[in-house]
Amino acid sequence: MSMRIRLALMVLLSVAMFVTAAGAGAVYAESDAGTRLYHVVVTNLTTGQPVTPPVLVTHHRLAHVFEVGQPASFGVKEVAENGNVPALVDELNNNPRVSSVAVAVAGDPPPLLPGQSVSAEIEGAPDAKFFSYISMLICTNDGFTGLDAVRLPKHIGDTTTFFTDSYDAGTERNTEDFADLVPPCPALTGVDTDKEGSGTSNPALAEGGVIAHHAGIQGHADLQPAIHGWTDPVVKVEITRIR
Repeated sequence: MSMRIRLALMVLLSVAMFVTAAGAGAVYAESDAGTRLYHVVVTNLTTGQPVTPPVLVTHHRLAHVFEVGQPASFGVKEVAENGNVPALVDELNNNPRVSSVAVAVAGDPPPLLPGQSVSAEIEGAPDAKFFSYISMLICTNDGFTGLDAVRLPKHIGDTTTFFTDSYDAGTERNTEDFADLVPPCPALTGVDTDKEGSGTSNPALAEGGVIAHHAGIQGHADLQPAIHGWTDPVVKVEITRIR
């Protein structure tokens, strides 16, 4: 792997190292005789769109990580625009309705590439019967995929499978310009560019919208529908209760 690609991937690698430690602490913070344990497998179904390490959440009924038609929280905005997973992990860990948070890291590099799967275990308190998940669509301005408040499997050995759609956070204009996207995008998709990209939000591109289904890659600038495009569903999520 070239030095340029390695440098581009350092953004997501440092994120993964942070959230691996943070997630592990959150998952096992509530261990007791009644705590349930789930094995989660996330598979990227796209042909060319890498996603950030999945953020997995168990929570109570009234907690929502995101809601279509509502503004994105700061944590969701940071994931969708910048791949900033720690911001969302911190936000969730400070939510009293959240039971546990975990981050599933695929390897080195940590992004979940097209066709790859990653798994992780996450605990849930006995009354935390709901599950949510989020990953950034790396080659977008503010795109992400995820699940909001789906029911966890009830009995030990039960498996529930979900297929996720793509969403636009409504927080940044979709310029599709590499200069406005996170740096790993070109390297991960084999596209050569001199544009450095950005891992921080640009106020000039901000839009005060709400979360909606993503319109997909339009080919306005550097992103190419044939390379970076996708069709829903984006990801498959399999949840098995193992304790």
